[in-house]
Amino acid sequence: MDEHLREVFWSMLSPRRARRMLEVLENRTRYVTVLLEAVDDGHNQAAVLRSAEAFGVQDVSVVEGEKPFSPSPGITQGSDRWLTIHHHRSIEEAASFLRERGYRLWGSRLDGNAVPLQEVDLSRPAAFLFGNEHEGLSGRALELVDGTFVVPMRGFVQSLNISVAAAITLFHATNRARAEAKEDYPLDEAARREVLMRWISTTNPRARRVLRVLEGRGGGR
Repeated sequence: MDEHLREVFWSMLSPRRARRMLEVLENRTRYVTVLLEAVDDGHNQAAVLRSAEAFGVQDVSVVEGEKPFSPSPGITQGSDRWLTIHHHRSIEEAASFLRERGYRLWGSRLDGNAVPLQEVDLSRPAAFLFGNEHEGLSGRALELVDGTFVVPMRGFVQSLNISVAAAITLFHATNRARAEAKEDYPLDEAARREVLMRWISTTNPRARRVLRVLEGRGGGR
């Protein structure tokens, strides 16, 4: 998109909204991402999206299970509008998508080889996989991951609701990755432009119409 069109987009926002978008964008990342496999409950779906947005994770990948991906609006509180959600037809497709983008895949599972969350290797971008509320990750998903991890617990209970586990994971992973990955952690300039234009079109119906026209013309190029 050329400079003139960007100026048109900015003119559709209030100064306060524009400043807030830039502040949030500074803390957005694709270094950490999350993949949901067959998470069927709409409340859990929504809670994971809300946590991802709150901790600055831009992308969420989804493989549907028995029920469609339909996050509860009362739980998302609109947070899903600010995320980039990737829908995949299978766990194989999702894993391939993430690997092509340089991610190491970490599956949430309590097993003999699982490492504590704080020991997950973040020297490369990390994708955290969470499975179905009752069965966890599928056998095929576990074949595809690079390793498994657990959220350490000190009580009698040794499992957490998937949305709680995801929130804890993303909180700790983003804090660590921000410190360890340094300049590789934030979005690059191209990604910032792409995300920002989407946010503007989400905020303003006129901008949304302009963006649709531009996409029909090949992005205004």
